[in-house]
Amino acid sequence: MNNPFTPESSMVQRRTFLKGSGIGLGHLALTKMLANDAAAAGADANASGRSDTPHHLPKAKRVIFLCMAGGPSHLETFDYKPKLAELDGQPMPDSFTQGQPIAQLQGKQLKCQGPLTKFAKYGNSGQLISDFLPFHQKMADQICVVRSLVTEQINHDPAHTFMNTGTAISGRPSMGSWVTYGLGSETENLPGFVVLTSVGGRNPQPIASRQWSAGFLPSRFQGVEFNGSGQPVNYVQPPPGITRKQQRRLIDAVSALNQHQLDKTGDPEIETRLSTYELAYRMQTSVPELADLADEPQHILDMYGAKPGDGTYASNCLLARRLAERGVRFIQLYHRGWDHHGGLVQYMNTCCGLTDRPTWALLTDLQQRGMLEDTLIIWGGEFGRTPMFQGKGGAGRDHHIKGFSMWLAGGGIKPGYSHGGTDELGYHAVDDVVHVRDLHATMLHLLGIDHRRFTVRHQGLDMRLTGVEPSQVVHDILV
Repeated sequence: MNNPFTPESSMVQRRTFLKGSGIGLGHLALTKMLANDAAAAGADANASGRSDTPHHLPKAKRVIFLCMAGGPSHLETFDYKPKLAELDGQPMPDSFTQGQPIAQLQGKQLKCQGPLTKFAKYGNSGQLISDFLPFHQKMADQICVVRSLVTEQINHDPAHTFMNTGTAISGRPSMGSWVTYGLGSETENLPGFVVLTSVGGRNPQPIASRQWSAGFLPSRFQGVEFNGSGQPVNYVQPPPGITRKQQRRLIDAVSALNQHQLDKTGDPEIETRLSTYELAYRMQTSVPELADLADEPQHILDMYGAKPGDGTYASNCLLARRLAERGVRFIQLYHRGWDHHGGLVQYMNTCCGLTDRPTWALLTDLQQRGMLEDTLIIWGGEFGRTPMFQGKGGAGRDHHIKGFSMWLAGGGIKPGYSHGGTDELGYHAVDDVVHVRDLHATMLHLLGIDHRRFTVRHQGLDMRLTGVEPSQVVHDILV
């Protein structure tokens, strides 16, 4: 019998070798990449946060970010400019606008638009607050108004992306994801990062879910959007006819399969799937209890102006307090409707009517419960509005990035304090300028995180929320 195992037959053909070795090398490379990603982005981060954070003693445990989506006018809220009132209707001086980025007013005749409401000083601090915000006037001694914010993106979506991630490049982690990645959550029954949205005002701009994305961080750190009406969270409740015991068996079986794959590959996204199944199971009990406002006294509902299930900003503020009580780390509320290119007085009345009282109620409620001292509240939009007139259905203002106002309150913030300022027409931030990245650095600092040390290795770079540009903590606004 001829021996089939000749030296020639046992030799690996060149194409077979290249094909086989290519798959083998590719598998090794993929395994190595997954292992590196797990080590860099997931292995040191779990429900309890990274092992190396916080870096110092925090002043705040949680953040509630009140985003007035569309860009509220600083010139009708916190930044009164008598000189702008003097020049109302006159040409805007070229010295302010020449060479500056302008959105819809580009190439048009620019005229000064004076303040469209009155301002007065309130509280022992003498904070200047407009008549559009009567409930803000009541908390003048509790908030710190920063009148010198600047950002880099002049249109809504990229400006939101910049405010949320510190860059206009899509796909980067949002600040809520960075915070929960660094510190984890204080609850096992709810997500660490929750988003609530409401609508009311002029031209409500859409808010994409990527604004609360985890980017290159493990996806378990992304924000979870809660609905204002109907089921609070989609697809959490079991289908009709499925018992919790049946669901538990299914989750256990799927988890066993996922765990087997995780042991083989080390892929952090498999770990995310494992934790997500477990969290969703626990949320079947915790979310209905959270969203049921029946246990809230009537005077609390009246204080917020909240009606259970109506999806308003007022109800979302009350839910934000309940989320904070239950250990959620980062809570972000978007109110869409502040894009006031025209009809500014009408729509400022609308937006402030929907948000002013509930914001005061949230701050007051947290204070009464002893939670304000370790809760950081941030209020503001993605940019401000121009000192120049824009008329689309009555006097309005265009997008503006060179100077606008926001305020902070609570954990570690100096109450009743005014920081920075714009020029005499409210165009350029000129005193103690605060960049959006400085805001991020300050927020992280109050949470016990040094923004310079808080990095994640991604695509060969040490990435951080504050990027590579110079950023600094705004120590003047801290107690």
